[in-house]
Amino acid sequence: MTGTALLSGAALWEGTRYYAYRDLGGIPTVCQGYTGKGIIFGKKYTPSECNAFLRSELLEHSQGVLKCINQPLTENQYNAFVLMAYNVGVHGFCSSRAARLFNEGRTTEACRAIAYTPSGSPAWSYVNGSFVQGLHNRRLYEMSMCQGGRDAPSI
Repeated sequence: MTGTALLSGAALWEGTRYYAYRDLGGIPTVCQGYTGKGIIFGKKYTPSECNAFLRSELLEHSQGVLKCINQPLTENQYNAFVLMAYNVGVHGFCSSRAARLFNEGRTTEACRAIAYTPSGSPAWSYVNGSFVQGLHNRRLYEMSMCQGGRDAPSI
């Protein structure tokens, strides 16, 4: 399921770039965070190609999230978890403290774990050991969405 809030949230946090580039981690990326196979540097991707990439990737990531979550999800929790997985990968999300706590039925703690460690430090907000404020802002957005505070992104 790729509803408006999920598509808008991904587009908001990923931005759109029609030419391939390397992200902060050095990974070839194009469109709204697409990092799959076959990215061609120098090619200008079309809006329809980018839309297809985004929908396909969100569907794939949502299926991964649903495989590792064993508790019922609200739409906001689903959207928050898929947005996080789209950024950190399905394996990253499924092995996260947030997923573990959610599966234990500790939803409030699970939502907070998207953005914070148990000690209160930012979580999932670092690239190659360096803190990235934009990633922490994204985690705060996802945490708020998970907690039920965001049905759609504010732009």
